[in-house]
Amino acid sequence: MLRIFRHYIPTTLLLLGLAEALILVVSIYVGAALGVALEGLSFGGSVHSVLTQAVVFCAAMLAGMVAMGFYQRDQRDGPLETIVRLLLSFVVGFLVMGAVYLLSPTLVLGGASIFVAMLASFIGIATCRIVCSAKTDARFSRRVLVLGVGERAKQIENLRRASDRLGITLVGFIDIGIDAQVVSEAKIIRPNVSLRTLAERFAAEELVVAIDDRRKGLPVDDILECKMHGIRIIDEATFLERQLGKIRLDALHPSGVIFSDGFTQAVIRRSEKRLFDILASLLLLSIALPFMLIAAVLIFLESGAPIFYTQQRVGLRGQCFNVIKFRSMRTDAEVDGKAVWASQQDSRVTRVGKFLRKSRIDELPQLLNVLKGDMSFVGPRPERPEFVSELSRAIPYYDLRHHVKPGITGWAQVSYPYGSSIKDAREKLQFDLYYLKNYSVFLDVNILLQTIQVILWGKGAR
Repeated sequence: MLRIFRHYIPTTLLLLGLAEALILVVSIYVGAALGVALEGLSFGGSVHSVLTQAVVFCAAMLAGMVAMGFYQRDQRDGPLETIVRLLLSFVVGFLVMGAVYLLSPTLVLGGASIFVAMLASFIGIATCRIVCSAKTDARFSRRVLVLGVGERAKQIENLRRASDRLGITLVGFIDIGIDAQVVSEAKIIRPNVSLRTLAERFAAEELVVAIDDRRKGLPVDDILECKMHGIRIIDEATFLERQLGKIRLDALHPSGVIFSDGFTQAVIRRSEKRLFDILASLLLLSIALPFMLIAAVLIFLESGAPIFYTQQRVGLRGQCFNVIKFRSMRTDAEVDGKAVWASQQDSRVTRVGKFLRKSRIDELPQLLNVLKGDMSFVGPRPERPEFVSELSRAIPYYDLRHHVKPGITGWAQVSYPYGSSIKDAREKLQFDLYYLKNYSVFLDVNILLQTIQVILWGKGAR
C-alpha cells in the first residue's frame, strides 16, 4: 500500500484509478474529434482548452466513482453490480459537470462531443473493471513474512476477508522460540538460517514484527540486517492499521500514541479544518434547503410540532452542546427521560422519520451546528453524555475522540454500520482513532464523497 496525505491506499486501487483517469482523458479527445464530425463542424478548440476540459471531466467522473464506492478496498461487485454502480457514478459526475458548466461553460465540452466522451469512457472503464480488477491484486501484492507465532501474530492470521489482505501475500510465520505458539502449525516456519537469508529464500519484501514480548530476546541484529538489505520492517500495530483502515485497541499502547507522528494533525490544523467546514456547510445548505423545507412540512403534517429535535451531545474537550436534527421519533420516545439506544425497526420512529433516517435528511439541520462551531463536517459521531460516561468506563482510549470536534459524517460512519451497543461503539472507536491519527483535508474530502453512497445505499440507517 501507498500512503498519500497520511491515508493508506492499496497500490492496486491506485493503479486502477490512474488507468481509469487515463481512459477519461482520452475519451474527451475522442469525443472532441468524433463529436464535431457528427455535427459536421471542424475541430476548432485549442489543445490547451481541450486539455482543461479533459481534466475537469476526469475530476468530475472520478469524484462520482469515489462517491459510489468504486475505490473502497472492500468493493467486490459482480459484472452486473459494477455496471449499475458505474451508471450511478456517471450520473453524479454529470451533475458535477453541470454545476461547473453554470460557473464557467468553457470548462465543459459541449454538444454531441460530451455524450460521445461519456459513452467511450463508460465502455472503457466497464471493460477495465470487469477484465482487470479481479486479476491485479496478486500481481502487485507484497510478499510478507511475520516474525512471531503468539497472540500478536494470531491477529494477523485472523485477517480472513479479501479486503483485509488487499495488497499482501502472507508467506508464513517465523518461530524463533520466544512466543508460545498460537498460530496454526501449517503456517509456521522454523528457520535454520538468518532472517535475511530466509526472507530472500521466500522473496519476501516485508517483515512484520509481531513478537508478544520484545524484552525476551528480540533478534535486533538480524532485523537490522534485513532492513539494510532493502526489506521493509514494520510492527504489528502499524501493519493492522494499514490493512484494516483502523487502529486496533488491543494493539494500541500509550507509548504508541505519545511517540506517534500522528494524533495531533486535526488539532494543529484547526483553522484549515474550520475553513473547510464553513465552505462545505454553506454549499450543502444551498443545495439541501428545498429538501429541508419539504421534510419540515411532512413532519408537521404527520405528527405536528415540534419539527426540530434538540438533544445534548458531548463535543470538543468533553464540552456539551445541543445538536439540532429533524424529529424522526414520536414526541414520547423517551417519556421517562432515560437515554435508550436506537434499534433495528425501532417502534418509536414515525413513518416520515423512517424515510428521513434512511436518507439521512434528518441530519441536515446539524449544518447549523457546524456553522456555529459546535461540530465539524467530518469527525467522530457525537454521543449523548449518558452513553459517553458508560462507554468511557468500558472502552480504553474512548476519550481520545473528544480531542477533535464531532462530525455529521466520519471515517467510522462510512466504514462501519450504525452502532447501538458497547461492542459497536468499541469497533467504531477504532475507525475514529485512525481518523484522529491520520487526519488530512484529503481524507475529509474522501469521506464526504463516500458519504454519498452511504446515503444512497442506506447503509447503517435506523
